[in-house]
Amino acid sequence: MKIPSVLTMISELIAIPSISCVNPKEDQSNQAVIELLAHWCQDLGFKVEILPVPENSGKFNLVATLGSGDGGLVLSGHTDTVPYDFGAWQSDPFKLKQANDRLYGLGTADMKAFFALALTAAAQFSADSLTKPLIILATADEETSMSGARALAAAGYPKARHSIIGEPTALRPVRMHKGIFMECIKLHGLSGHSSDPSLGNSALEGMYLVIEELRKWRTELQTHYNNPFFAVPIPTMNLGHIHGGDNPNRICANCELHLDLRPLPGMAIEELRAILRERVTNTLKDSGLKVEFIPLFQGIEAIETPAEAEIVQIAERLTNYSAESVAFATEAPYLKDLGMDTIILGPGNIAQAHQPDEFITLKSLQPMIDILTQMIRQLTIPTTL
Repeated sequence: MKIPSVLTMISELIAIPSISCVNPKEDQSNQAVIELLAHWCQDLGFKVEILPVPENSGKFNLVATLGSGDGGLVLSGHTDTVPYDFGAWQSDPFKLKQANDRLYGLGTADMKAFFALALTAAAQFSADSLTKPLIILATADEETSMSGARALAAAGYPKARHSIIGEPTALRPVRMHKGIFMECIKLHGLSGHSSDPSLGNSALEGMYLVIEELRKWRTELQTHYNNPFFAVPIPTMNLGHIHGGDNPNRICANCELHLDLRPLPGMAIEELRAILRERVTNTLKDSGLKVEFIPLFQGIEAIETPAEAEIVQIAERLTNYSAESVAFATEAPYLKDLGMDTIILGPGNIAQAHQPDEFITLKSLQPMIDILTQMIRQLTIPTTL
């Protein structure tokens, strides 16, 4: 059973554009990446399943399984990348460039290189050598809708006991991250000549009341919730975009506000969204304004894997780092919904993601292969005393 070298695999994965974007003109299929990974997995003896993502044409998940039985380990990553800044890269983002002990290319850190390392580690094992299954999971659309991971969670598949998501964490295990959701609040009033306020009903002035209430609620949340495990230990709310009206001498008929809220573990998104809508609605109760709520992003729940979980303990021993928290969100909540204790652990650094000249260091490759090899050995071939 042979697969290409690590650098060859990374180069071939980077060469395939698989951009996820909310703009349909820039959004691309990930099918070619999935099919390439499936080919390599088949060469290693994995049972391969390519699963179309419902209601998202051209998007696919891959579930590749080596061995059988209950429990086991999932090595998971997403196959898409963000768009790139045309002209800002010093080299072709789709051609792997090696320089200064680094590998440059779109998706090197976030996170196509992880698949090459995971497959290299997996190549050291056979189905007969495993007492529990090893699963390579490759998902679609993590950078936008997370529709790939959501589809898997909805289907209740795949099943395993443990999972590692190979997002860039500089080889440090992560067991906790905040959640996020984004909401649009639209107020609809009545336009009129500005010389007589009675001729209209200002949505912009109504939004002032809404913002005042949201700021009050934010203070309450930050007073009641605190987790010192995070660099920013409180839930945050950002009022990121506002637009209303069209001319100074017209009463503003429509105003729109966009916000994001990032909760801590233990704060449920749907409950928070319901409270937000209730507070805004009550604030506008006697205003005569109509309010409309539009989810801009349904949300990712915060995640916390217990410190005493087996996979956390093993990762801490192998890396010599205590498990940390991160500010960015991942697909971990969906794997948790599938019953897995999940950590985030990968090469590269999040500081290199989503920007020109994205890179991963050469010196991080072999240590990650070694860590994954030991994780596979300890979680799929457990010893009995």
